[in-house]
Amino acid sequence: MATAQRPFHLVVFGASGFTGQFVTEEVAREQVDPEGNCRLPWAVAGRSREKLQGVLERAALKLGRPTLPSEVGIIICDIANPASLDEMAKQATLVLNCVGPYRFYGEPVVKACVENGTSCIDISGEPQFLELMYWKYHEKAAEKGVYIIGSSGFDSIPADLGVIYTRNKMKGTLTAVESYLTVHSGSEGMCIHDGTWKSAVCGFGDQSNLKKLRKESNLKPIPIVGPKLKRRWPVSYCRELSSYSIPFLGSDVSVVKRTQRYLYENLEQSPVQYAAYVAVGGITSVIKLMFAGLFFLFFVRFGIGRQLLIKFPWLFSFGYFSKQGPTQKQMDASSFTMTFFGQGYSPDFCPDKNKPNIRICTQVKGPEPGYVATPIAMVQAAMTLLNDASDLPKAGGVFTPGAAFSRTKLIDRLNRRGIEFSVISSSEV
Repeated sequence: MATAQRPFHLVVFGASGFTGQFVTEEVAREQVDPEGNCRLPWAVAGRSREKLQGVLERAALKLGRPTLPSEVGIIICDIANPASLDEMAKQATLVLNCVGPYRFYGEPVVKACVENGTSCIDISGEPQFLELMYWKYHEKAAEKGVYIIGSSGFDSIPADLGVIYTRNKMKGTLTAVESYLTVHSGSEGMCIHDGTWKSAVCGFGDQSNLKKLRKESNLKPIPIVGPKLKRRWPVSYCRELSSYSIPFLGSDVSVVKRTQRYLYENLEQSPVQYAAYVAVGGITSVIKLMFAGLFFLFFVRFGIGRQLLIKFPWLFSFGYFSKQGPTQKQMDASSFTMTFFGQGYSPDFCPDKNKPNIRICTQVKGPEPGYVATPIAMVQAAMTLLNDASDLPKAGGVFTPGAAFSRTKLIDRLNRRGIEFSVISSSEV
C-alpha cells in the first residue's frame, strides 16, 4: 500500500516518450471506476515537467477527465542522474519503465529499483538486456523481495502466456508449439516508431556479445520431450494460414525458453519446445521483405552502416518504421493475431517411442500491437503484480512474464481488456 514513505503505487517512467504517453493513458483508463474515483495513487516521471504536464493534459482531453492532471504526481528524474532514479524508486511500489533502447538506458533503472526495494516492469524486446539483467540482479532482487519483470508488452506477453494457455488447454502433455504472428492493417498501412528500429539495429549489431553471454552462463540443457521440433526454412508456407512465413526475429523465443526452463526447474512442469514465425502473406510480400532483410543484414555489420540505418529508418525499412510513428488512424485500423499450433500426448500415451497423438490450435488476438496492445499488457501485468501477490513466485527476482504470472489471473485480465485468448481446435490424431 502507499505510505508516507512511498506515496505512489506505481510510477510511469518515460511518460513523455512515444510509447510512454500511451502507457500513461492506459494507466489513467485503468485507474478509474464507474463512479470516476481514482483507485491507486500514481505518478509520471521524466526529465521535463512541462512535457509530463502536457502528456497528462492530452490524456485528460482524450479520456474526458479534466481533473486528471491534478490527480497524478509528477517526479523529475534523469537516466543520467542515479540519485534522481533512487528518489523516484523510493517513492513507488512499482516502476513501469518505458525508456529504451533498454541496452543503453535500462540497467540504471533496474539497479535503482533493486537497491531501493521497488519492483519494476519493462517492455523490452532485447534478449541481451533481458538475459543480462537476470544474471546480474536475480539474486539481489530475491534478497530484497522485489520483482523485476521484463518483456511485458507485445514482446512477449502474447507469445509467453500463449504457450502457457495452450498447455493449460491441452488434455495431456504439450511438447512443442509453433506460433505464427499476423499483423492486420487498414488502408493506410502500418508503421512503427523508430525506437523499436534502433533497438533492433543495436541488437543485431552486437550478436557476438549475446552469444558470449549465453556461453558463459553454461546452463544445462532442459530435456526434450517427444520428437525434436525442427526449424523451418527461412521462407516457408503455412497451409493452415494460406500464407508464407519467415522466422520472428524478436525476443519471443528467448523469453519463452527462459520461462519453460523456470517452470521445469521450479514447478517440475514438462518443458515445451517453441519456435516463432511471422505470416507475411503472398510472394510479393516475401520478395519485398527479402530485399529489406538483405539491406539490413549487410548494413548492420558495420558502424557506418548502423548509423545510416538509424538515421534513415523509413528508407531502409521500406516505410515500416519512421521517426514520427503511426498515426491514430493507422493504429485504429490495425490489429494482430498470434496462432499457436501445438502437439503432444494424451495422458495414457507414452512419449518415449511414439509420435505425438494430440494436436491443438489456439489464438491470441488483440488491437494494434505496438501502442495499444503493449500498454494494455504492461498495465495489466502491473495490476496483477500489485493485486495478486499470493499467486506470484514466493521469492522476488528477475522473471519473464510467464515465470512471474503463470499461476495468476493475468490472462483473464487481458481477455477483459481486448487481448483475447481462445482455443480454435483440439483433436487426437
